[in-house]
Amino acid sequence: MLFLALAPLSTDFILFNLFRYITFRSGGAVVTALFICLFFGPAMIRWLKRIQGKDGQPIRTDMTDAHAIAKRGTPTMGGVMILSAFTISTLLWADPRNGFVWAVLLVTAGFGALGMVDDWLKVSKRNPKGISARQKFLAQMAIGLVAAYWIGHLTRGPLSDTVAIPFFKDVLVDLGWGFPIFAMLVMVGASNAVNLTDGLDGLAIVPVMIAAGCFALIAYLVGNTVFANYLQLHYVAGTGELAVLCGALIGSALGFLWFNAPPASVFMGDTGSLALGGSLGAMAVATKHEIVLAIVGGLFVLETLSVVVQVASFKLTGKRVFRMAPLHHHFERKGWAEPQIVIRFWIIALVLALAGLSTLKIR
Repeated sequence: MLFLALAPLSTDFILFNLFRYITFRSGGAVVTALFICLFFGPAMIRWLKRIQGKDGQPIRTDMTDAHAIAKRGTPTMGGVMILSAFTISTLLWADPRNGFVWAVLLVTAGFGALGMVDDWLKVSKRNPKGISARQKFLAQMAIGLVAAYWIGHLTRGPLSDTVAIPFFKDVLVDLGWGFPIFAMLVMVGASNAVNLTDGLDGLAIVPVMIAAGCFALIAYLVGNTVFANYLQLHYVAGTGELAVLCGALIGSALGFLWFNAPPASVFMGDTGSLALGGSLGAMAVATKHEIVLAIVGGLFVLETLSVVVQVASFKLTGKRVFRMAPLHHHFERKGWAEPQIVIRFWIIALVLALAGLSTLKIR
């Protein structure tokens, strides 16, 4: 809204010319989202405590140690704080005429609403399972397919149904009618991967911020003809505006981290984790960097693979590879302190993000 309202006034007031620049608006989105979280966060946490009662987030039945029991009573659905700040900041600073902005907002809001229903069922019924996995997956697929078709329609030329391969400047894999399915799987996979990672205070939110920072840069470069040509990236018109959404995501995540830092005052719940992962997935699809997301978000991939390996091993051999899955719980059972696990996983996320960014130059 600020872009449409103030950028046209730049001919009369030179200061308003700043609103034409994606970099300025991205910075504004960071600050706005951060301020919204910090200002309204305490009241929102009090509201969540009031509607959820003294028990708060239900604890998994297999988490019976003193560390897990100490978290009882902490309210969940803190993702409402993140999504509110993210949405308001995006609407203020992004260009509302850009279709990619609305496509990503659709995925973020849709997955967030699904997570909110899941969290509410867990809290109201005191059942840590919430919505069945089948129902959740089908709903995610439906939202993802709509967004995939929309993004495909917005993308011009041969890029609309192709997948770019990192490290190769001219390699495009044409998926044809299968692209919407692939794109949907990227969004659903990213959403559930972040959800699996969200198990310790601050563990998921910082890697999300790191990934959002990477995709802010990727979106800005891919959406700029000069930089895209120089780096031999596939130019996708209009995706530069997604850098503003990444800024809003970083700001809201920073604000949430203020309250989620150990010991957490609130958990994001599925409301936040499903939405944040879906948002990253949608941005990766829009910028044609779906495979790079698997590198930048490599920590989420590792957490997901640990669950897949654990389940497969137990079903096939009756034995477990890890003491507990996802991976962060394995290290908890080995005796690592929570801050030790979280900070080390942050380091891994940062290293993998840098590896993902290297694909922009190594061609």
